[in-house]
Amino acid sequence: HMIPAEAGLYFNKIQCFCFDEQLINPGEEVDLPIFFFIDPLLGRDTRFDHVDRITLSYLFFESDSELPEEYEAFKKSLPSSQTPQAVPAPVPLPAPVPSA
Repeated sequence: HMIPAEAGLYFNKIQCFCFDEQLINPGEEVDLPIFFFIDPLLGRDTRFDHVDRITLSYLFFESDSELPEEYEAFKKSLPSSQTPQAVPAPVPLPAPVPSA
């Protein structure tokens, strides 16, 4: 995701972690490099006269890919086909009576 979106016309990724699927474990911290350049022609495009910052962001999603064998210990639980047992809601406590 890029803000402003039109800056993507001048944004050129040379190398990016996003070119390959990344496997990140829960709680793991990773460095995800990206090498890019912004075409100098952006400076001549009057649509960007008011722009002094370009923001690039990424969203991460769970993958449907097969999990490598060495990561089996991190596999999530599979959804159950069983319906959970209904539990009755607790009875609310009566409101306190104001003292006079």
